[in-house]
Amino acid sequence: MTAVVKGDTVKVHYVGRLADGTVFDSSWERNEPFIFRTGDNKVIPGFDAAIIGMVVGEKKTVTIPPERGYGERHDDFVITVKRVQFPRGARIEVGEHFDLSDERGHLVPAVITAVAGDEVTLDANHPLAGKTIIFDIELLEIGCPLPRRPDSHEDTCGGGCCG
Repeated sequence: MTAVVKGDTVKVHYVGRLADGTVFDSSWERNEPFIFRTGDNKVIPGFDAAIIGMVVGEKKTVTIPPERGYGERHDDFVITVKRVQFPRGARIEVGEHFDLSDERGHLVPAVITAVAGDEVTLDANHPLAGKTIIFDIELLEIGCPLPRRPDSHEDTCGGGCCG
């Protein structure tokens, strides 16, 4: 049987969960396999590495530490700003998502984690940063075509949290 090598396009099903068993994502739930090219840095390093060497039909469970997943949490990714810095009419509540701009003008997603008087705390860490994550993976196909976005001529990976 042929095993996955770097550069292969693969189709997998997966369930991603935390150490306590909490499921954070599942291609099975969406009934949509995840398709990506290995080695393209489109998925977290630990997931990509887990696929290498698998054969069609193989199932495996892999535990990925933060440094091979979504990275460590960074205290400097948490900021407190004045409420007046938000657009007029914006919903300022814990759990609301906003895009911040970094020093280069790139958008960085953040979530409101606290509101105290006229101060609002935002956290730009990935929600899975600092967490060890576990994936149950099943390799369905090797050499499948990458899906194409209708508005682009570039290859893209399938849906899912792994990107």
